[in-house]
Amino acid sequence: MSAIRTIKKYPNRRLYDTAISSYITLADVKQLVMDGVEFQVVDAKTGEPITRNILLQIIAEQEDEGSPIFSTDLLTKIIRFYGDNLQNVMSSYLEKSMEMFLEQQHILRDQMTDLMSRTPMAVMSEMADRNLALWQKMQDSFFASNPTATPRSTNSSEKSEETPSEKKSG
Repeated sequence: MSAIRTIKKYPNRRLYDTAISSYITLADVKQLVMDGVEFQVVDAKTGEPITRNILLQIIAEQEDEGSPIFSTDLLTKIIRFYGDNLQNVMSSYLEKSMEMFLEQQHILRDQMTDLMSRTPMAVMSEMADRNLALWQKMQDSFFASNPTATPRSTNSSEKSEETPSEKKSG
């Protein structure tokens, strides 16, 4: 397991990445997030962890640029949870919701990749096979629940019923 990357924030607001011995920008920190790199940001003077503050700063910048994720209404509702008895519940709920969303997004992307990698004929054939199986299941269910109905595909030679003349003689 690799060590967590440490970034120091100096009083002049500059960020220093100790792994590459170089100053970096918030855009560089955002790229670390996008690349899935584990890191922590600490105040260079006090050693206090300030990763959340930096991440919130990145979110604020992203919200000011292009299309925001958070509407004013949503932000207002979130702010109302601060100091409320349910603040921890809300935090946990948001975390679990995001985890589930990301999991579903991953599954959907895998399914789309699988779908796009196959030929149209293979997709159509698979759909036809599934539909045929569903139709057969429905038909079997119908005949199992309705003893008076007989499937049309049954051959008369397979029937074990006696004819009326055999019943009289037997």
